[in-house]
Formats: sequence, C-alpha cells, structure tokens
Amino acid sequence: MPPLKYLVVSGLLLMAAPLFAQVTPPPTATTKPAEAPSFNKAVRLTVAPDDSGDYRTIQEAVMAVRDFMQVEATIFIKNGTYREKLVVPSQKTHITLLGESKEGVVITYGDYSGDAEKHTTYTSSTVRVQGNDFTAENITFENSAGPVGQAVALHVEGDRATFRNCRMLGHQDTLFLAIENSRQYYQDCYIEGTTDFIFGASTAVFDHCIIYSKRDSYITAASTTPRQQFGFVFFDCQLTAAPEAKKVYLGRPWRPHARTVFINTDMGAHITETGWDNWRNPDNEKTAYYAEFNSRGPGAPAKNRVAWSHQLKAKDAKQYTLEKIFAGPTAWTPQRK
Repeated sequence: MPPLKYLVVSGLLLMAAPLFAQVTPPPTATTKPAEAPSFNKAVRLTVAPDDSGDYRTIQEAVMAVRDFMQVEATIFIKNGTYREKLVVPSQKTHITLLGESKEGVVITYGDYSGDAEKHTTYTSSTVRVQGNDFTAENITFENSAGPVGQAVALHVEGDRATFRNCRMLGHQDTLFLAIENSRQYYQDCYIEGTTDFIFGASTAVFDHCIIYSKRDSYITAASTTPRQQFGFVFFDCQLTAAPEAKKVYLGRPWRPHARTVFINTDMGAHITETGWDNWRNPDNEKTAYYAEFNSRGPGAPAKNRVAWSHQLKAKDAKQYTLEKIFAGPTAWTPQRK
C-alpha cells in the first residue's frame, strides 16, 4: 500500500480533472460568433430532376424555406417534368418559382372532381398557392386528367400573387382564382381550357395574355362578391380557339355579382355575338357587371351583345388601372416587365 500522502494527492487530481474539462477557453480574436437566424436574408435554392440541384422536388425546396420570409426566397427550377401535387402553404411567404424555360419546366398531375380518390374541384389542383407575395415565372402548370370534368391546374388564394410568362393547361376549371381577399396579376401568360376555365372570386388582372378555348363553352365564371369593386380585368389580351370551337361566351356568373371586363382585347370569330350568358338565371342580369372597351376582331362587334352588358366610354375605361384595381386594404402595384 502506498503512503497516505500519495493517496491524498492522487485523489485531489482525480477530482480536479472533470472540473478542468468543463471550462471553455475564451474565444480568440479570430473566432466568429454563430450567425443568428434571419428572415431578411435572401435565399436561392435549385431544383433539378437529375440530382444536380439542392433538391429533386419542388415541394422539398418550398418546405426548406423559412416560414414568413420578409424578402425573396428564389427557387430556380431546371428543365424537367415534375409530377407533383404541389402546395405552397400560407406560412411560406415571398417565394419565387423561377423556371429555366416556360415549355421546359412542367408541373403536372391528374386529379379531378369525382375520381377514385373522391376529389372535388377544390382539391383537384396540381398546384395550390396559399402563401402571400408569391411569384412564378417561366413555368407550365398542367392538369393532365383530360376532358373528364372539373380538374384544376392552378389554384391561387394567397394575396399579391404574380405570374409572368407562364402556361396554364387543362380543360374545365383550369385556373381557380379562389378567394375574394386575393389579388393576382398575370402577364404574358397562356391559359387554355374548355368550360369556365378562368373562374373564382379573386380580383385579377390579365395583361397581354393569350386565352385559348378548346371547344364551344364559356371562358370566365367569376364569383365576385358585392364587397369588391373589381373582379377579372383583361388588358390587351388575345382570345383564340381551336378550329372546332365556333360558339364561345366571354363569361357567365358563377355567383350573382360577377364582374368581368375586357379592355383592348382581340377577339376571334369563335366569340358569340351575344358575348355573355346569365347561367340560365335572369336575376343574375340585375347584379352581374360585364363590360368591354375597344374590343377588336371578328368576335368584337357590339351590335348584338346582350342588353345587360356594357360598352365602356373612354372616361370609364380610365378607372381601370393597376393602382386602382389592386388598391385593397394595403396598396399593391405589380411591376410590368
């Protein structure tokens, strides 16, 4: 047995070892403090189907963005076909989906109302945008279900949504502008469908868009509420159609106070002389507001338009500016590019 003094010293050293192990040395001059999480730092992510980006699916990239961003989070999407039922949740704000090319980036799915999964119009969408301050450029949104009834390609309910140089492909109910407190701007877009393929309660502007009817039916079905001054407004658009489409109406009211206005629009011969329909309910004629200004082309003559529609005078048309249409509780004027 070793002498007592050696045992005492050894014991003190053993007790001290853990104490020294818990002491963190002071930072040196070159140590950088950890960066605090920020909602104000721009983010850029890349999606690619071949593993050359940060993510392989758009949904993964969207969910990777911090909630309630205050500056842009740009998700660059490389060319490819993305079979996704994409949702941009309400907490994912200030997201931009930027496609490599309009024809090359396709988001597609095939749900439709009444399918085996018991989807409705409200759940059939390929892409659903709930977050505010959303932007999409150079992207195709497609519902691939075919002519089987209501099948939404793009469903938008977020406020201050912008779509530039995009395509919306489908048949019935292609583009759903879902709720009244949503302001939406579409510039240089291509939208195709059969029946009511631009529909809903939002306030929306279509600026230099091509609207393509695939058969005889109705282009718009607004459900504007009495609380809204503006519904759907089309500026400098082209109304085109497939050869088999011979009798297409500009719109019919999904709800009584529907508001739809066409300004400086080229209308093909497929647009019916009467222009508008009351959805087999004469009472709708008392509240719906359907108007045109300076329509052009073979489908434009106003002579035989329904008596309850309006031909605007120049002074009336001047009220239709982006600033006034999108005034809302907080001002918003999307920038034309």
